[in-house]
Amino acid sequence: MHNTTVMLIELGAIILGLGLLGRLAGRVGFSPIPLYLLGGLAFGHGGFLPLTASEEFTATGAEIGVILLLLLLGLEYSASELVTSLKTQYPSGAVDFVLNAVPGAAAALLLGWGPVAAVALAGVTWISSSGVIAKVLGDFGRLGNRETPVVLGILVIEDLAMALYLPILTALLAGVSLAGGALTLLISLGTVGAVLYLALRHGRVISRAVSSDSAEMLLLVVLGLTLLVAGIAQELQVSAAVGAFLVGIALSGEVAEGASTLLTPLRDLFAAVFFVFFGLSTDPADIPPVLASALVLAIVTTLTKIATGWYAARRAGIRSAGRWRAGGALVARGEFSIVIAGLAVGVEPRIGPLATAYVLILVLLGPVAARWTEPVAARLTRRPVPPAPAAMPAAERIDPARTAR
Repeated sequence: MHNTTVMLIELGAIILGLGLLGRLAGRVGFSPIPLYLLGGLAFGHGGFLPLTASEEFTATGAEIGVILLLLLLGLEYSASELVTSLKTQYPSGAVDFVLNAVPGAAAALLLGWGPVAAVALAGVTWISSSGVIAKVLGDFGRLGNRETPVVLGILVIEDLAMALYLPILTALLAGVSLAGGALTLLISLGTVGAVLYLALRHGRVISRAVSSDSAEMLLLVVLGLTLLVAGIAQELQVSAAVGAFLVGIALSGEVAEGASTLLTPLRDLFAAVFFVFFGLSTDPADIPPVLASALVLAIVTTLTKIATGWYAARRAGIRSAGRWRAGGALVARGEFSIVIAGLAVGVEPRIGPLATAYVLILVLLGPVAARWTEPVAARLTRRPVPPAPAAMPAAERIDPARTAR
């Protein structure tokens, strides 16, 4: 009884603290992710007041948070949108991977962490934060800008690439053999291909089977199906997150919209718990030794992300100002970097503190880069800053509901 009482008190304090931190971040105008991480650091191992009674529950909540993050992300896209993005944006996606994954891999090797840690840190530096970027684009009124579809296209490719990257990383972290890793990759490729095919050919049938006029029934069926598929995927070493992502892709139309509306508050709650848990499991004393490395890595990958956006916008025929805006918008890292680091800390514990410091830097720098990259580039190239571009016609605008992740 005493342990249960302490757990409820700690859990209530955590959730209340998350709410207050989220309100503070909203008033200041930036993502609450760094505040969640700092809160976890303050009350985790080595913090001011370690919370231990609720640790097991928080760990389970963190797992659910990752699953819901990927499910909601999958609900954002239809299979046809993913296929179209792959056909049109794959050169930009390849440049994005090379420019931003290589610095992370090189840093891990230079630090002597080994090849498996190099693969993990490559993912940490490669994937932009779609949630932070979507919020920044909305806050700056750029959802109708002509460079915005380019930014979203790169994010879509990164998100889809996670369906292949995470199983590979999971297999490497589990220490499976080359044959076992190849088998895991084949299973992942087969699963992704099968889900895309079913979603393209029979998506309406799947959505009709899940659909319900009752919000309660829809919530229970979608959430239960997601957790079931995530567990089976985990058992096959394909990654629970990937399983959740594929469930989201398979659902479309009104079912996807209804499920997204119902699950978004749950996603926000458990995702916040995930970030707090990551901070709780990181000792603040481990951060100063890696802070310089995180800062250098943040500077390098800020420049490489700007270069990525500039290249992708240039391929799309966007003018110079839009190219710089696209590059600045891609700088922020966040949820996926923490997810990858959370998987890898069992093999290389120092990845956790480095990823925490790295994400804290770039989640704060992201909105600044999105706002000032284009004016600074204009000043350096000695050209006048053009007026804000005319927004697209209403029929061509990006729907904010589809970009908020």
